Amino acid sequence: MNSRIENFPVSFFSMVMGLSGYAIALQKAEGILMKPHSLSTVVLYFAVLVFLILLLGYSIKTFRYLNEVKKEFNNPIRLSFFPTISISLLLLSIGFLEVNMVVSKYLWSLGTVLHFVATVVILSKWVRQDKFEIQHFNPAWFIPIVGNILVPIAGTKHFAADLSWFFFSIGIVFWIVLFTIFLYRIIFHKALPEKLLPTFFILIAPPAVGFISYVKLNGMVDSFSRILYYFALFLVVFLIAQFKMFYKIKFYLSWWAYSFPIASATIATALMYAQTKESMYLPIFFALLTLLTLFILILLGNTLKAIGNGDICVKEE
Repeated sequence: MNSRIENFPVSFFSMVMGLSGYAIALQKAEGILMKPHSLSTVVLYFAVLVFLILLLGYSIKTFRYLNEVKKEFNNPIRLSFFPTISISLLLLSIGFLEVNMVVSKYLWSLGTVLHFVATVVILSKWVRQDKFEIQHFNPAWFIPIVGNILVPIAGTKHFAADLSWFFFSIGIVFWIVLFTIFLYRIIFHKALPEKLLPTFFILIAPPAVGFISYVKLNGMVDSFSRILYYFALFLVVFLIAQFKMFYKIKFYLSWWAYSFPIASATIATALMYAQTKESMYLPIFFALLTLLTLFILILLGNTLKAIGNGDICVKEE
């Protein structure tokens, strides 16, 4: 048991991101179908339960094996997964907008503060380090940035709009910069290792979440928001077309990188429909929701199987 806790990975929190995103997508489906928020609330509370279990596990690891946490934090690949904790809080706050505004506000406040601290700390580490190399760069580096773009979604309900614009500006500018670096990395250098291939799907999240946040801030769909939405939709199609590259990959926790980006594109499509009332977005929404549901079921099944077989929380290179 101790060895399991010692090797408990911070990337486990990406599971909460996927489940929270799925709960929000179900809320949108229930709204479109004019059904009560029953199934989505069950999934939302399940995401809360998973978050609390993971938080307890990682807290025990921090207390007992602080050096292992420090090693994880100094790893150029695993470093980017630490903000999944604050992002989980932000996503849960969005989910609770439809359930309990008070809970949502507390989750948003805590998540926003933690994510701002994480952003400053990680950016400082990127700038000051002398060990990172271009091959260390992978789509997981977008995770700290995506969290900033998430803040306005619930932030517009809980605080002054200028604070949400502050976080949106950080996220959208750094997304453009990091996306440029990613294209250079993936085209002119060695391919990503198999374990990190699922993180390609993280590329969908910044423009999809950016679209949602921008519409919440701007109050309407305009030309810039359409660019964000359609670029996210293109990335969904492009990555699905790379099916052969993904389907033979052995299961890793990084598989959960499939879920939240697909959820963000699904939610963005629901918002596009709500804003434009164009019926063409409905089949896109339900197709994405079906795909997301399939992913979540596969991921849950494989995660439980891996836990049962003792393939998770083991020493890794």
